[in-house]
Amino acid sequence: MRPAILTPVFATAQSLEGVGPRVVDLLKKALRQSQDAHEPRVLDLLKHCPTGVVDRSFRPQIKDATPGVIATLQIRVLKHNAPPGKSRAPYRVICEDETGRIALVFFRANARYLQKQLPMGEIRVVSGRVEQYGDALQMPHPDYIVPLDEIDRMPLIEPVYPMTAGLSPKVLVHAIDQSLSRLPDLDEWQDGAWLRQQGWGGFRESLVHIHKPESAADLSLNGAPRRRLAYDELLANQLALAIVRRSMQAAPGRSVEGNGEITKKILSALPFELTRSQKGAFEEIKADMAGKGRMLRLLQGDVGSGKTVVALLAMAVANEASAQSALMAPTEVLARQHYKTIEPLAVAAGLEVALLTGRDKGRGRRDMLERLEDGKIDILIGTHAIFQEDVAYKNLAFVVIDEQHRFGVHQRLALQAKGGAQGVETLVMTATPIPRTLLMTHYGDLEVSKLLEKPAGRKPITTRAVALDRLDDVLQGLGRAIESGAQIYWVCPLVEESEVLRITPAEERYAHLRQYFGDKVALVHGQMKGEEKDEVMRAFSEGETAVLVATTVIEVGVDVPNATIIVIEHAERFGLSQLHQLRGRVGRGERQSSCILLYDKPLGNTAKSRLDIMRRTEDGFLIAEEDLRLRGGGEILGARQSGEASFNLAEIPDFKELLEAAHDDAALILNRDPGLKSDRGRALRNLLYLFDRDEAVLLFRAG
Repeated sequence: MRPAILTPVFATAQSLEGVGPRVVDLLKKALRQSQDAHEPRVLDLLKHCPTGVVDRSFRPQIKDATPGVIATLQIRVLKHNAPPGKSRAPYRVICEDETGRIALVFFRANARYLQKQLPMGEIRVVSGRVEQYGDALQMPHPDYIVPLDEIDRMPLIEPVYPMTAGLSPKVLVHAIDQSLSRLPDLDEWQDGAWLRQQGWGGFRESLVHIHKPESAADLSLNGAPRRRLAYDELLANQLALAIVRRSMQAAPGRSVEGNGEITKKILSALPFELTRSQKGAFEEIKADMAGKGRMLRLLQGDVGSGKTVVALLAMAVANEASAQSALMAPTEVLARQHYKTIEPLAVAAGLEVALLTGRDKGRGRRDMLERLEDGKIDILIGTHAIFQEDVAYKNLAFVVIDEQHRFGVHQRLALQAKGGAQGVETLVMTATPIPRTLLMTHYGDLEVSKLLEKPAGRKPITTRAVALDRLDDVLQGLGRAIESGAQIYWVCPLVEESEVLRITPAEERYAHLRQYFGDKVALVHGQMKGEEKDEVMRAFSEGETAVLVATTVIEVGVDVPNATIIVIEHAERFGLSQLHQLRGRVGRGERQSSCILLYDKPLGNTAKSRLDIMRRTEDGFLIAEEDLRLRGGGEILGARQSGEASFNLAEIPDFKELLEAAHDDAALILNRDPGLKSDRGRALRNLLYLFDRDEAVLLFRAG
């Protein structure tokens, strides 16, 4: 149960004065909450950090006011110049001090309101951006107009928050002020010596400094208030991960050990020798499976490094132990690709493999499910369809979840629950190399196996960046390549014409390329029906078409060794990791492959950096580190899209050294006080609730 002392901050934002249903909807947008997220709470407002400040401390006389700069002026109101009749001219209030005059300018003004706010002959303090208009100075729509005796109402250093259209800054600030007043005094959960060493204040004090900054330094990433709160968030994250990891290790599991007979048959059926990394990863997985606790291991491997074969060998171990395995992929295309890779090897070893997707219906599906429940199917491969309610396994012991960050928490848990009370051994795989900092923030001490080499015989991919205004040259080169028997992927970012983005969609590019290459061109995208997609992919796979125009539906899982060229149109609009994934669709055979990054001028600095990195290296782990630096962790792991745990206060990688410290601190805390029963332990429980790590337990248990 949540401690009662925290009840005020877990109240909904609607409990605050001035926050009704309309404002709540706007707050959701400003707080970047998904539509199905919980209603904004007082706590969410407290964690909504300003991104900068407006400095109103510049208080010149009128003659010294600088155009383009925010100034706070003490003025006397001289006269009101209201526009005549229905004129659209602005309403101007002429003001002065002993050094000069300035006009306060209002568009679509309420004359009665302005006459009340700015009575002629009275002294007022106004603050806003000064502009030059001809030879005169003016201040359009001052941010503040206050009587001299109420100047304390106007903040000299005003925080600037991420906003959304329709939400008034005054409404937001008023709601945050009320939220701060509801924050109780809480016992300190940080180590006293650590706080003194860092020069940090308390949790409440730091929040007040963030929302009521005395200078821009209070909001900087190096400022004490921001670092203190970032460390709180990181410690909550690391502590929750460590607690759940320990509870999983202590949970009753099963020991899954094989005799090596089936794995030997698979190894002898392989047309290549395993790499050193593949052998090492398989041994690590095998050792985990044989242990008594529940296995949860991440298999990281760059594009084309051979993760699927390692997963198959582990599934064979489960079969040697008279158990079943399941492999879940995020898309039908990827599930079918896994089936295509695994099925011939499994058959050679005497294993029964089946494929189940959302498209399978009727008698065929029922027969397959009966065979699965009877134990006649050894390995089931599929999409989310494999954990639906009517899918029952005789003895599921081993689960592989591919590109796991694309699945929701409940999907992953539902599949693991198919293993019954003993649970299942779980291997999660990703072709997105994950930097160590992100591994720590999203997985904690999860065991990790890495595949560092590519299979023998693979040649480096030549990568070039070419401006779109040289499109004709590119098409001539592709024509020559097609004549020599090459196959080509052409990737576009969108399917249909967009009113927002001025970019060529896949369907338009498909029509354009057919004018050049005729019926050798095919189109595939995510909005097509499954059967259509399969037929297009089959034709391309078997060489019946030469150019496949596609959206990012081909990002993972498509394996056509004869495809040696990939053109990525508007490459500047893709993230580094996604560009790397797409490039990995070629270079899968022994022939030289190339990647053409088509970009639109002019290139921004970040886009230029991305394309330069792609030209320089194929090292997925180096690319992932650069992607983290350029974009932040949530984008790389898909957290922004999937709604999974991301950070409000701790920007990764800016707080990398604090993450390392939080990781070590969490381990030390649990070694000394595993039940969090000491005074500090009880305070740390409050910390976990304040950063929603009570709800995150489900997420972490699901891997």
